[in-house]
Amino acid sequence: MAITHTPKVKAMMASKCPKCRVGKMFVGSTYGFRRQRMNDICPYCGFRFEIEPGYFYAAMYVSYGLSVVQVVAAGLLTYELTKSESPWVYLAVLMGIILIFAPFNFRYSRLILLYYLTPKVKYNPKYEDHPYDEA
Repeated sequence: MAITHTPKVKAMMASKCPKCRVGKMFVGSTYGFRRQRMNDICPYCGFRFEIEPGYFYAAMYVSYGLSVVQVVAAGLLTYELTKSESPWVYLAVLMGIILIFAPFNFRYSRLILLYYLTPKVKYNPKYEDHPYDEA
């Protein structure tokens, strides 16, 4: 029986560990009544997500990049839909966008950092070859 390995983008979107692509990096959903929390280590392969102390400070830069793209897109869309010249309209829309996307940016800035910007983290397909029960 051949095991098909999880593609990188699919594993990242599902918030899986970048090393094994099986264990969950986060507890809780991105948007929900309970606060999302990141696991310190992968519950499946034991990979420590914070590679060194302060490692996730770099995720702030990724989050900033995501926020800039979201704010520029929302600003342009607001202009196209309203043609308003009032700065208050844009301020309200952009502050709303920042607040709405904050949980998304928190999660995916860390995932992007681990999956695409950290050469130390290497995917090991051997972990996917063994069954895993998330219970």
